[in-house]
Amino acid sequence: MAVIYDRVALIGLGLIASSMAHAMRRAGVAGQIVGTARSAETRAVAAELGFCDRVVETASAAAEGADLVVLCVPVGAMGALARDIAPVLKPGATVTDVGSVKRAVIEAVAPHIPVGVHFVPAHPMAGTEQSGPRSGFAELFDNRWTLIVPEAAEAAAVDRLEALWHALGAHTERMEVEHHDLVCAIVSHIPHLIAYTMVGVADDFRRVSEQEVVKFSAGGFRDFTRIAASDPSMWRDVFLTNKEATLEILGRFTEELFVLQRAIRQGDGDHLFDYFTHTRAIRRGIIEAGQDTDAPDFGRSTKPGSGR
Repeated sequence: MAVIYDRVALIGLGLIASSMAHAMRRAGVAGQIVGTARSAETRAVAAELGFCDRVVETASAAAEGADLVVLCVPVGAMGALARDIAPVLKPGATVTDVGSVKRAVIEAVAPHIPVGVHFVPAHPMAGTEQSGPRSGFAELFDNRWTLIVPEAAEAAAVDRLEALWHALGAHTERMEVEHHDLVCAIVSHIPHLIAYTMVGVADDFRRVSEQEVVKFSAGGFRDFTRIAASDPSMWRDVFLTNKEATLEILGRFTEELFVLQRAIRQGDGDHLFDYFTHTRAIRRGIIEAGQDTDAPDFGRSTKPGSGR
């Protein structure tokens, strides 16, 4: 496959960035990959693993001369990062991000993007509960969705970034910013919040010791709360920056929960059966779409599409 960007800068070298580097190497779409991270330890591990051609000490050193700059830091840190790299951004370059919130990121980053540099927000809907440079793998984005929020970006820059994500194995969908934040509150943010809460409830439930929780967590509790092992800094920023959508969906979830609570209290088995039957059908649809695991679905042969 032809090179899409001669030089790519990855700022932040966790799961997503390291997976992007592995996937870009697999596809041969980046001439050179330069990476950096705030932590010296993270930079050392990335250099050891070799998924970047060069690992540098600062964000500005990584971004200087890059054709594509990818912001892979918690969303709360993106504004300051954009301000720091703005003076060295190459005219005609594209800046993108991988954050799961878009309105707050656009408001924080866009004011710092110089004239002549393209800003194309994006969000790969892929991940695991693991973090750090050792957690990345090339197949993370295979048959997954990357949501692109073009805003006012030039069409050619959006097309080019979309081509990159296709090369990394992803499907893409272009989406309005408010719709993106609402969708992600439903399919990602609230599930993580519930998982964190359930772990907190188990910890507070003093009639069951911590040892017993660990002992019996090989079943539903373990599977349901797996995502509660995700990066706390990232999720703190997500909830603080996507507050309105999160609170709206959390309110709807609470209403649904009250209905189920009443059905259980009143012994309304018919309602419970109908509700579980309906939601099981939705879950089966997720499985059939190949979106039910963090590992790639090697059994599907569907090629990524533009989804515009």
